[in-house]
Formats: sequence, structure tokens, C-alpha cells
Amino acid sequence: MSANLQLDEQTIRTIVEDVLRGLGRATASAAAPVVAHAGPSAPSVSSRRGGPRFGVFEDVKDACAAAQAAFEQLRNKGVAGRAKVVEIVKELCTKNAAAWGKFEFEETKIGRLEHKIAKLEIVKLVPGVEWLRPRGMSGDHGITMEEHTPFGVVGAVLPVTHSIPTLSGNVINIVAAGNSVVFNPHPGGARSAALAVRTFNEAIFAVLGIENLVCTVEKPTIETFGALTRDEHVRLLCVTGGPMVVKAAMASGKRAICAGPGNPPVIVDGTGNLAKAAADIISGAAFDNNLLCIGEKQVFVLEHVADRLMNELASAGAAKLTGPQLAKLTASAFTDAKDAGGCSHAVLNRKLVGADAAVLAQHAGATVTPDCPLLFAETDAEHVFVMEEQMMPMLPIIRVKDFNAAVAAAAKSEHGYKHSCVIHSLNVERMTQMARALDTTLFVKNGPSTAGLGLGGEGYLSYSIATTTGEGITTPETFTRTRRCVMVDNLRIY
Repeated sequence: MSANLQLDEQTIRTIVEDVLRGLGRATASAAAPVVAHAGPSAPSVSSRRGGPRFGVFEDVKDACAAAQAAFEQLRNKGVAGRAKVVEIVKELCTKNAAAWGKFEFEETKIGRLEHKIAKLEIVKLVPGVEWLRPRGMSGDHGITMEEHTPFGVVGAVLPVTHSIPTLSGNVINIVAAGNSVVFNPHPGGARSAALAVRTFNEAIFAVLGIENLVCTVEKPTIETFGALTRDEHVRLLCVTGGPMVVKAAMASGKRAICAGPGNPPVIVDGTGNLAKAAADIISGAAFDNNLLCIGEKQVFVLEHVADRLMNELASAGAAKLTGPQLAKLTASAFTDAKDAGGCSHAVLNRKLVGADAAVLAQHAGATVTPDCPLLFAETDAEHVFVMEEQMMPMLPIIRVKDFNAAVAAAAKSEHGYKHSCVIHSLNVERMTQMARALDTTLFVKNGPSTAGLGLGGEGYLSYSIATTTGEGITTPETFTRTRRCVMVDNLRIY
């Protein structure tokens, strides 16, 4: 092993340790599976030694070797075999949406149960083999065909926010492209991942005879993540997570498709229907308690319509916090820490991520109904709730004097992630101005953020949006190489 490679491995380890510390878990506790209290039983490797594993492994090396063998088997099944896998995954997600949604909700204890179920019900919107279309060219010197060909084994990392939905969407994209996959899930959602993986593989084996096309690590740790990035069988990485885990994947030396962080701003300029804008904002920001990376995180509203927008938010069911209540919630949601350089920065209280609005209200010293979808409060543009991706159903509202100021403040709060943004306006020139200034992968006009993934808007779904590495909303094509086949002169018929 070279000195440079040793340095890369140490870098990866250090970064992932930071990730786990940020999640409030020590390395030892991260290695232990989280036990759900109800729902289907997750598979256990130790309980089936000597029997079929159906994709659930203790050891990364074993998982990657099994995935390589499964990839070779899938190649022999052709595109029809891939299509059958996609069909199986979509049908199982629809059939098990309620049970799996409940299982994940009880394991992770974040978000809203009805939205955990909904995220599985819409997996059917992820594109499959139909997305892959060859490109043909012909001329005086023969014919050329360009096709999409697989990489082989893909190593993937899952977030705790959407464990089974992200896994399922990734499986559809990755297998439709002709690959197999090994997942290193977040420790907090590892049992949910194992449950889905085993169920997928049992059904795939029954139909195609392939046992381990989709694999997962039963007890994910820092070591299993590092082993996945180094394994000789893994040809491509797909990471959905925060900036530190993305950095670790990109430091691995392998090609990485990275869905990084987002902090999507909203601008409301008052030219459109304010009641609709308020309803759309609540619909997007409150979905699964604002765990979606595309969800509305802060709203910049022109000052002449700010009060009217907040009245519409309240009329639509959101609850407004007073200044003192906001201060109290902020003290619970964030603490100050110093980085290696001695600079102070905010640290998110992970215990409140994905918590219900009613729970946040208790921390604020306020009382709202249990079904309240969203809290909001007026803040300044530098407030920590504005500048940090907080993933809570609490929306800061910022008054701005004019549209130019709104765009400048929105761009600053988005931090150049180039992830997502939203505008409520009937002025096309203003839409264009915001689009150019923020240059985000998703830009939704006059709708909830979820419309950007085909939910109430046109388009298709994916739970991995590769903003950091530029692939955008992932599709089967994302996980392919382009292969060109050329026939010179022969078969020229004109």
C-alpha cells in the first residue's frame, strides 16, 4: 500500500468520524443496529448462517463479491431481466408501503408516518429501462452506435432521512442501468434497509434465480464505509448525505455521484396568488417534517406583502411564533461550537431534526394542535434558522425591500450548493433573474418544492439529486458508461 493511499484512507476515516459525531453517535453505538419496536421483523445474518443471505451481509468484502457474481448473472438476463427487477421493486414498494413506512418511522423516529408511507407509494415514478435509448449515426463512412453500458458493482450510501425510499429509487436506477449494488446505510436506518433488501432479493431470486443483486451491510460502521470505498469490485460510488460524507466519497479516488446538502430558499414577490403561495409553501416545507433536501427552508418576501403572506400561512394552518418564542426554540435547536481554527459556528440539535411542529412548539414555550403542520417566525436574513439546513418544520420569514435584495439574500442563504430554490411570481423576468443568480439544479415556479420531482408537476422522481458532482436528478443513464461501436464503410447503403 502506497503512502498516498494510506493518507486517503486516514482522511476518509477522519471525515466519517466527524459525520457520526455530528449525528450524536459514538463509533461503538453506530455499529449496533437500532431496534424497532413494531412492524415486520428485519433479517438477521446471525440467525441464518449457512442459509441464503438474500443480500444481507456482515462483511463488506463478502457483500461486494456476491454483488459481483450477481452482476455477471444479470448480464446474461439482458434488458428484459433488468426490467423485471424494476417491476418487482416497484410492486413491492407499493404493496409494503404501509408496513415498511411504519417500520422505518419507528426505527428512525423522525418525520411523519403518513409521509413515510407516501414516499414508498410514489417509488413507482422512478424511471426504469425505458430511459436508456441508444444513439445511432450513419454517413458516407459507415455506421456508429452509442449505447449505455453498466459499470458493474455500485457502492451506495443512504441517509437516515429516507432509508427505504432512497434505497429503492437507487435500486431501480442502478439495476435498470445493468449494475448490482452494495449499500452502506446510515446506522439509524440499517434495519429498515436490511428488511427491504432481503424482500427484494427473495422476489428477484424466485423469478430470475439471482440471489444477491441488491446487498447491504447489516451493521454499518466507519470501517464498513471505508471498506466499501476501497473494494476492488466497486467501480462507482453513489452517496446521498451531508457535506462530510460526500467529501469522504470524493476522497476515495473512485468516481462518485454525490447528492450533497441543500438549503432551498423561497422568494415571494406578491405578483401571484398569496393564498396559493402560502398553501404551496406549507405543502413542501411540512412534508415529512421538512426532511426533504428540496424542501422550502427559508422565505424571502417583499415587505409590502409580508404581513399578508404571514396571514395566509396562518389561515392555511401554520402557527406563528413570537420573537421570545423563536429565541427559546433557537436556543434548543442550536448550540455554538468552535472549529479547529477557533471560529464559532452553529451546531444543530439532531434530536429535533424531523420532529413534529408540536414538539418544536413545546421547546419554544408555545402550544399548537398535534396536527399543526408547520411553525413560522419572522427573522432577519442572518438568523441561524435561515443560514443552516435545519430539517425542521419551522420556517423563517424574512422581509426584503425589493426583488434585487431578495435574490441576493436567497443566494447567500443557499451557500452555492446549487441544489434547489422556489419562486412565487407571475413576472417571468424575475424568474429568469433568480434562475441565473442561484443556478440551482431544481427551480420550481408557483408550486410546492415537491413539484420539482414530479409530484404535482411534470417530470420523474429520484431520491438522489447529485448537485455536488453535477449529474442532477439521477436516472438510469447516470449509472452507465457510454460505449461506441463503429462499422467502417460496410453496411453503407446510400
